[in-house]
Amino acid sequence: MKNASQSNAAAKVREELENAIAWGEFAPGSRLDETALAARFGVSRTPIREALQQLAAAGLIEIRPRRGATVAVASPERLYEMFEVMAELEAMCARLAARRVSAEGLAALQSAQAQCARNRDDPDAYYAANEAFHQAIYRLSGNGFLASEAASLQKRLRPYRRLQLRVRNRVQTSFSEHESIIGHLEAGDGEAAAAALRDHVRVQGERFSDLVASLAQLNAA
Repeated sequence: MKNASQSNAAAKVREELENAIAWGEFAPGSRLDETALAARFGVSRTPIREALQQLAAAGLIEIRPRRGATVAVASPERLYEMFEVMAELEAMCARLAARRVSAEGLAALQSAQAQCARNRDDPDAYYAANEAFHQAIYRLSGNGFLASEAASLQKRLRPYRRLQLRVRNRVQTSFSEHESIIGHLEAGDGEAAAAALRDHVRVQGERFSDLVASLAQLNAA
């Protein structure tokens, strides 16, 4: 029977591994060695295994017999499908947020956008602020279940959403799209806000080709 300290250790390992995957320290397809991870985090292999199981349940890693744990790799087809669903979830959030938005909620969104503005020259720093921007819209929807589902898929797509921002001019384009989304929310126009956020998140055409190319370069490295 596991004790509280083991559970706390597993939760800490999971959080740090999740962040390491999101920020590209462990690229898609890379192997996660239990012994090396135990040494890195200064814990036994028990909390490592528990953290890996939790990450596997969330879809961030894969655990296979005789191969151990590896960071999940999404095929181009699955990646497209995931972004398609993400776009619709966020569009729903925006539609509801436009009806339910409060002055306090808008202030939080503007604060996240201001942080985005301060980090437009650093794609990784911008990504952190960008994530906060999207999470603010989830909360503004006023629908806890929808916000939870959107946040869950956002976690799974972290490595790929971060990679997008490394494409030339994408950060500036993203920032401008945020401004449009805020304007529609302030105006209470749910359909326009939903359409703007859907287009902001959806990855297709050249954007999808750029993402797949960036992922291929990362894997080659």
